[in-house]
Amino acid sequence: MSSVFFRMVMAGVMISATSASADEVMFFVATDGNDAWSGRLKTPNAAKDDGPFATLVRARDAIRHLKKGNVLPEEGAKVIVRGGTYSADQTLEFTAEDSGTKDAPISYEAARGEAVRLLGGKVVSNWNRVTNSDVLSRLDESARGKVMAADLKALGVTDFGSPSGGGIELFFNGEPMTVSRWPNERFVPVVNVLGKTERNVRGTKGCAEGIFEYEGDRPKRWLAERDAWVHGYWFWDWSEQRHKIKSIDTEQRSIEVHPPYHGYGYRKGQWFYAFNLLSEIDQPGEWYVDREGGVLYFWPPSPVEDGEAIVSVLPTMVTMKDVSHVTLRGFTIEGVRGTAISMSGGAEDRIIGCTIRNVGGWAVTVSGGSGHGVVGCDMYRMGGGGISLSGGNRTTLTPAGHFAENNHIHHYARVKRVYQPGITLQGVGNRAAHNLIHNAPHMGMGFGGNDHVIEFNEMHSVCYESNDAGAIYTGRNWTMRGTIIRHNYLHHINGFRGRGCVGVYLDDMFCGTEISGNLFYRVTRAAFIGGGRDCVVKNNLFVDCNPSLHIDARALGWAHGHADMWIKEGREKGTLSGIRYKQPPYSERYPELVNILDDEPAAPKGNRVFCNVSFGGKWDGVQGSARKYQAIENNHVDVDPHLATPDRIGEGKQPNAVDFALKPDSPAWAIGFKKLPLDRIGIYEDDSRASWPVTHKVR
Repeated sequence: MSSVFFRMVMAGVMISATSASADEVMFFVATDGNDAWSGRLKTPNAAKDDGPFATLVRARDAIRHLKKGNVLPEEGAKVIVRGGTYSADQTLEFTAEDSGTKDAPISYEAARGEAVRLLGGKVVSNWNRVTNSDVLSRLDESARGKVMAADLKALGVTDFGSPSGGGIELFFNGEPMTVSRWPNERFVPVVNVLGKTERNVRGTKGCAEGIFEYEGDRPKRWLAERDAWVHGYWFWDWSEQRHKIKSIDTEQRSIEVHPPYHGYGYRKGQWFYAFNLLSEIDQPGEWYVDREGGVLYFWPPSPVEDGEAIVSVLPTMVTMKDVSHVTLRGFTIEGVRGTAISMSGGAEDRIIGCTIRNVGGWAVTVSGGSGHGVVGCDMYRMGGGGISLSGGNRTTLTPAGHFAENNHIHHYARVKRVYQPGITLQGVGNRAAHNLIHNAPHMGMGFGGNDHVIEFNEMHSVCYESNDAGAIYTGRNWTMRGTIIRHNYLHHINGFRGRGCVGVYLDDMFCGTEISGNLFYRVTRAAFIGGGRDCVVKNNLFVDCNPSLHIDARALGWAHGHADMWIKEGREKGTLSGIRYKQPPYSERYPELVNILDDEPAAPKGNRVFCNVSFGGKWDGVQGSARKYQAIENNHVDVDPHLATPDRIGEGKQPNAVDFALKPDSPAWAIGFKKLPLDRIGIYEDDSRASWPVTHKVR
């Protein structure tokens, strides 16, 4: 565009943008728009060569121009995006120059009642049925004549990423398809490990090298594969890794993988599956990319010509760096390989009522800045986690004030299976409230740092593929204190193959956390203090948990190495994990820390457990060596607490939180148990919600 024409266009933009109201700037974007136009709404009297923009990038640039000319009015600016699909070929990048102010915010919104989809992938339509004899001979018999092929290079897609995670993905009719794999579901066992270097972790033995035996003869079909991979939980039930296969010995029934090997090693009895195998396309929905030839092979679950096939391309849809007072509202974002929306720095931005789905990484990440909020969004089928909020200053204990509220986050961690929570809070002073989180292989929520609030959330069916894992998890730092976990409903959380996991997991000497006023139903080790100090467990209702309470003294035993390290640092440097804990603000905010090194530092002292109700299951999982340090008193245990609607609670039922209300004659009131705000737990109907009503099922 010539500079003269650009100035003419921008002059028209300024006139149209300010003509509606002296206090309002409003631009429009539409699928039939044109970036050379003024950005105003198409009307019957408008010129034929004028109307809305075609892209959000163009609308952003128009606002930049107005700001540079000091034309932006006091009321800020709004961009309205009309319904339709917008295929993005570049990331929408916002920087400090795109900021609004508190009194003059800037928003980008889907038109009310219209579905706006921002697509970070490429639509695949150049399908042909596979006829190549070499390819057909490698396919499973059941797939021959049914697999379609598409030349991705002809579509301009040449970067396929790695099967290790974060590479290209295929979605068909809004659903993620499955990379060809065996077995088609679940895992197969590691029969034995063959490495020469022994690993022995407190009696749990394995080996360091990735060489292991398998059962059966299925891998014989993989010998011609050029890019075969395995994915497994190789040593612990909470740590997985993808490996490219180096060799297969079909006589010895063994597989060797390429380094780097898994950090913990490999162990007999663990589990894995193989994937990225053309020969294992044996059911509808499976696909494989020949990365050398650039060809996508796919057995569609329905006629491919009648559906929409998309491969992920763009790394990120939106980045916001040092941006303040900007809102994104009402968009559906899908088809990116990494994180959908990434925010860093800035203040008071909002992501409201968006639907984020079918992405390879996280839905929203926030790093630094202050006061950012993610509200009312639906997030599902992410390859990674949901919302990551990180900010605040741990040295000064200055809170960031980020928050995630009223979001529905489910069926996530498709690719990276562990430590990809629905919500994670890091830093200081962030909040997660009224969210519904469910159906994930590992964590529901995670946190680290100080003074967070986790409240009024519902969580179920998480940790279904892992053990020694927490629905709400944190660990390993004496100075990370002050977080409150209250008024949440955790239910149906039992781990992989029923081998057990944890509800609220304060791992490895994590301290100073309050667990209060929560409802736990059918949760293994519901409230778990792993050797930590100064924690409070009060006024919780545990129903059919096994056990309701766990406290151990691990720092006096197998985990003494962690405590010894902190003790040495404290005595030599006067710090704990780099924090000067004897000085303000820590000495004032957490006085229990000041003399910790002089008070049996490895002992789980200062924990208080009182006014809890536990019925069904088992109450007490406190280990003997820890018991003498605990203040456990005034709890109502193993006596019917008189639930108001017991007929709604039981095997095969999915009770709501309110079904666990106690009757007025409950004996629990006599111990000082306070009424739980059960009717306030979970997501709620609001104009900011991406959808309503919301339905969900226990896994």
